[in-house]
Amino acid sequence: MFDIKNEVLEAEKRIRSHVRETPLDYSVALSRATKTNVFLKCENLQYTGAFKVRGAINKLLSLSPSQREQGVVTASSGNHGAAVAFGLTTLKISGIVFVPEYVSPTKVDNIQNYNVSLEIYGADWIQTENHAIEYAKQHNMIYVSPYNDLQVISGQGTIGLELTNQLEPIDVILVPIGGGGLISGIAGYLKSVSSKTKIIGCLPENSPVMAESIKSGRIIDMETLPTLSDATAGGIEPGSITFEICQKFVDHYILVSEEEIKNAIISLIKTQHLLIEGASGVALAALMKNAQQFQGKNVVVILSGANISLETLKMILG
Repeated sequence: MFDIKNEVLEAEKRIRSHVRETPLDYSVALSRATKTNVFLKCENLQYTGAFKVRGAINKLLSLSPSQREQGVVTASSGNHGAAVAFGLTTLKISGIVFVPEYVSPTKVDNIQNYNVSLEIYGADWIQTENHAIEYAKQHNMIYVSPYNDLQVISGQGTIGLELTNQLEPIDVILVPIGGGGLISGIAGYLKSVSSKTKIIGCLPENSPVMAESIKSGRIIDMETLPTLSDATAGGIEPGSITFEICQKFVDHYILVSEEEIKNAIISLIKTQHLLIEGASGVALAALMKNAQQFQGKNVVVILSGANISLETLKMILG
């Protein structure tokens, strides 16, 4: 098993001048409604509108000069692509971002804010990811995974480090899961410094791949349905290191419906006047669905991103 704690400490030193320390916002309204102490970790206020900048910039800063000259390839459903594009532009590295056909136009626009090539490939996430990996091999470029990479994971883990400086004690953390990079970094760090903290993975019922894989004892290939949580949708790369980390450090998994995600997004707009995307709504929905088991506890909800399209927001608000 990797020494995630030390990797996170190294990442913190490496990336600090390139990322924001995001606020941990205590919600009076949500705390009253759930009879818990709700703290919102506002990664929706991070550069590019999502936590992904942490892992992407850590990976890029870890590359040698010769690797940077080779150029970078990545695959993304949106937020990781924008984070890599941000990093490539900041560090003056050339690169290309592949996205699936279903990618949100808002997330495409976010990527195109930066000076990188963007290509659409694949009807589902696994097709896009496999194509990007093969493209990198064929063109002798560096592939940067959204989650299956120790530097990416440890970059995301700097959220856990920030949290330990912002709140004591942390009883529970609710984290949205797709490929598992975010929760692997947070859990891997926090379990080394606060073993009593419960780490709970939150997934849409329409795409519960990591939870079902953990249940099966192996990474499974399963059909998923469209979800408001597009940032956590799709499959997991075979052999991903995040699977083993989740097996070891994640205490529990909660699945939520599309209606519950929608209601969570509306609730946050009403109570905090904060805009979040579907993946953030998954974590908040998990709290609202299971509030009784967290009563009286300090609960951190990771608001992973804010990149929601105007069309989706109109549909949610009805």
